[in-house]
Amino acid sequence: MSKRKYEQRTDLEKIRSQWVKLTGLHSREEWSAAIVRCATAAEIAANFAVRRELVLKTKLDSGFVDHLLHWANGLDGKVTKLLAPLAKGSKRQNTFQKLRKNSQHIAEKRNAIVHRGEFCNEAESKAAIDKTRDFVETLVRLYEPTFRLEKK
Repeated sequence: MSKRKYEQRTDLEKIRSQWVKLTGLHSREEWSAAIVRCATAAEIAANFAVRRELVLKTKLDSGFVDHLLHWANGLDGKVTKLLAPLAKGSKRQNTFQKLRKNSQHIAEKRNAIVHRGEFCNEAESKAAIDKTRDFVETLVRLYEPTFRLEKK
C-alpha cells in the first residue's frame, strides 16, 4: 500500500504526520527543529478549526477560506484574526481565549528559532511539545471529540 502524498492528506492526517516528525526530532535531540514542527502542527490545527467554522457552518467557498487563512499569516494571526472573532459570544469563546496563550508561546519560540537563529534545549522543546499537545487536542476536540495525539 502506498502512502498518500502530503498535500492530499486531510488536516487531521497532516497534524498526525507533523506529530510523528516532531517527536522523532525531539528524540534525536534536534530540539529547535522539533519546536518548529510544533508550530506547524498547531497552525494546521488552527486551519482545521477555521475551516470547520467557516466552510461547514457558513457554507463559504473553500477557496475564500483558504485566502483568509493565508491572510491571517501564522498561528497567532489565525487565532486572533479568525478564531477569536468567530467564537465571540459563543460557548467556545473562553476556550479560544485560553488557547491563545499557548499559541503565543508556541509562535514566539518558533519565531526566535526561525527569525533570530536561536537554539533551544531539551526543556524548552519538551515545554513546547506539551503546550502544542494541549493546544492541538483542545482545539481539534471541539470538532472531533475523540481526537488524540500519540504519546511517545
